[in-house]
Amino acid sequence: MGRLDKSVVVVTGGAKGIGRTTCELLASEGAQVAIADIDDPEGELVVAGIRAIGGNAAYWHVDVADEDQIAKVFTDIEHCWGRIDVLVNNAGIVGADKPTHELTLSEFRRVLDVNVLGVFLCTRQVLPGMRARSSGSIINLSSIYGLVGAADIPPYHASKGAVRLMSKTDALLYAKDNIRVNSVHPGFIWTPMVSRFATTKGDPDTVLAGLAALHPLGRLGEALDVAYGILYLASDESKFVTGSELVIDGGYTAR
Repeated sequence: MGRLDKSVVVVTGGAKGIGRTTCELLASEGAQVAIADIDDPEGELVVAGIRAIGGNAAYWHVDVADEDQIAKVFTDIEHCWGRIDVLVNNAGIVGADKPTHELTLSEFRRVLDVNVLGVFLCTRQVLPGMRARSSGSIINLSSIYGLVGAADIPPYHASKGAVRLMSKTDALLYAKDNIRVNSVHPGFIWTPMVSRFATTKGDPDTVLAGLAALHPLGRLGEALDVAYGILYLASDESKFVTGSELVIDGGYTAR
């Protein structure tokens, strides 16, 4: 028996990085995994890999900033598999790395559209079904920068702080419906997003070594470190956990 046998899980941004590893892990624990992303080739590769080892997964193209796409896709998932038990709001972008006075409105708004509006739209879409069944787990990917500040990427940090408090608000609103809502706060994790970030800051090896040194454990995290935290929050093992912040950061925020 897997820890998520027969559960239907949607993972946004499931084609790469933390999302991909999460899809693979949850499927290995018995979940039916709906991979929602805009990168169709990579998403289909994740599905093929999961099916190759006997798991159950399917891919849907969806831009989480598009209300109509979300409504169509999530309705289709429910028609195919009957319900949605777990939503992992993982899709996100970094955005323009400029000081606030140099940012344009469109640059700031684009990050909020994906990282904040996307969480809102996807959450709103699954709530009616979860409330009707009096059951559900919603897991929102925030960041260490939803907990502490840094002097870079203002729209990203603003978005992750918003996700943290959105999670707490929804945890309180829907506790009576037995719907749990929690946020996850990774430190720097070795993913394509972090790799791209490093290339914008100078010599990638030097930058990555510097990022690793920011964590008391002295290394970057791995996507699987975060995926196991998500698995816990998706499973009944966390049935008394809601409104919490699961920090997976190698000690970064302990200082």
